[in-house]
Order: sequence, then structure tokens, then C-alpha cells
Amino acid sequence: MIPSMRSLTAEEYVEAFKSFLDHSTEHQCMDEFNKEQMPNIVAGHHYCMRHKAQHASLLPGDFLAGGDLKMIRILQAVHPGVFIDNEIVEPNPQHVAAYKELVNQAPDLQNVSFIWHQLTSLEYEQQVKEKGTHKKFDFIHMIQMLYRVEDIPNTIKFFHSCLDHHGKLLIIILSDSSGWASLWKKHRDCLPPTDSGHYITSSGITEVLRRLGVEHRVYEFPSGWDITECFIEGDAVGGRMMDFLTGTKDFLGTAPPALRRRLREALCQPECSSTRDGRVIFSNNLSMIVAES
Repeated sequence: MIPSMRSLTAEEYVEAFKSFLDHSTEHQCMDEFNKEQMPNIVAGHHYCMRHKAQHASLLPGDFLAGGDLKMIRILQAVHPGVFIDNEIVEPNPQHVAAYKELVNQAPDLQNVSFIWHQLTSLEYEQQVKEKGTHKKFDFIHMIQMLYRVEDIPNTIKFFHSCLDHHGKLLIIILSDSSGWASLWKKHRDCLPPTDSGHYITSSGITEVLRRLGVEHRVYEFPSGWDITECFIEGDAVGGRMMDFLTGTKDFLGTAPPALRRRLREALCQPECSSTRDGRVIFSNNLSMIVAES
């Protein structure tokens, strides 16, 4: 009997996510943005930091803890001597533990304090409102995490309200030029109903910011994901990547054959992927959206 389809647990998602990261250029894309744009963003004419900076991180989990530390180091380089208060909002205990371990291994963070909130963004918002302690931040980033919040417009509105005067909110989200955008828009019938995430890309975020009257800029960065193994029957890596793509545990083993076939066909469409040297590269382009306070 074939087991029924179900969504990934938090632990299974981590494993599937790792397969995605191992075969994509997402890290390199983030690094390129950090190198090319972040110094100017945090060193803007109106970016007022003198003795202390308040920095909040809303992370999707394990891997971006390292990216968060890179952003902190950029803040340190642009504003030497400034003490940085960094607050992390992350619901997964495994991710929090992994981030703490990275911090413990970093010898260059003497002027940085860390406050850990093992909470969802909504739980954090409710806690802040209940306590009446609306702390203001110079810089807040939401990296690839808005897919999983319950109310995207209100989440953005709340965290934007947490910005100090001349503060900045960075939202990193999939671009409308990505294969994801096309897959979600044109081929959603190929996706199983088990993934509870929001199908949202950069245009959905900029529309929210426009409705809020928030000034913002969008930076586009190309990124690719080698999904060749997804088309190899019985390939374990390909199976984990398909699990990540669909949000489904053992998608290739539990999905009806017709659904598997339709999804693979959709992934091969030119608006989703390209072929390079015999490899199938899915477009994982990212948008970095910087909103002003």
C-alpha cells in the first residue's frame, strides 16, 4: 500500500533544504548582495548610528545564521566601534542551537550582544504588544521567511513600525523572474495540496509596501538551482530536492504517477529552467527589497 502524501515536518524540511542549498547558488547570491550593496545600505547618509545599533534578524532557519553574521560584520566594518544589539526571531530550536554554536565559534563578535527569541514572528509580535515594550531597531531583515507567516501584510506593517528613525527593513524573497514564480502561477495544479506555505514573490511584497506608503528599492540578483537529479528515477538527492520543492515527504514515492509526470514536465519549461552542459538549472533568482522607515 502506498503511503498517503503529507507535508514535511520541521526536521524533514531541514534535510530537504540542505539538498537545495548544496545544489543551488543561493549562498553565493546572498554573498554577492552583501558585497555589492549592503555596505552602501547600512552606510547611507541618513543611517544614524553613533554608539549603539539595534539589529533584528528574522530567519528561515539553519543556513542563514551564517549570512546573518556576515551582515553583522558589514555593520561593524562600516560603523567601527559601534556596539550592536542583535535580536533573533526563529521558532525552530535546532536552528537556534546551530546559530548559537556559530556565535560561540566566532572570535570577532566582542561588541555584539545576542538575544534569542525561539518564537514565530507572530508570537514575537504578540509578546511585544502584550508587554508594551516596542523596541526600535536600526536594521531589520527578513530573509526568505515570509512564505510561512500567517498574515504577510500585517507582519510587514508591524516590523516596519519597529524601525527607528532612518532605519531600514531588508526583505529577501524570490523574484518574479524566478522559476518559482512561473511554477506557482502557471503550473500550480502540478503541486500537491500538502504544502502550507504562501506562494509569494517580490511583486506581492512591493504591492504591500506601496499600500503602506513605504519608500523602497528593489535589487535583483540571479541565482540557479541544479535540479538534474530530480529527473533520475531512484536518486536519493533528487528525491530530497523534490520534497523541498513540493513541501511533501517522499513526494516521488507517494504522489500519483500523473502528478509526478506533470510536475517534471512543468519544471522543464523554459520559463522555469534552462539546460547547461546537459544539466537542468532551475531559476532561483532573488529580490532584495530595502524599505525605509
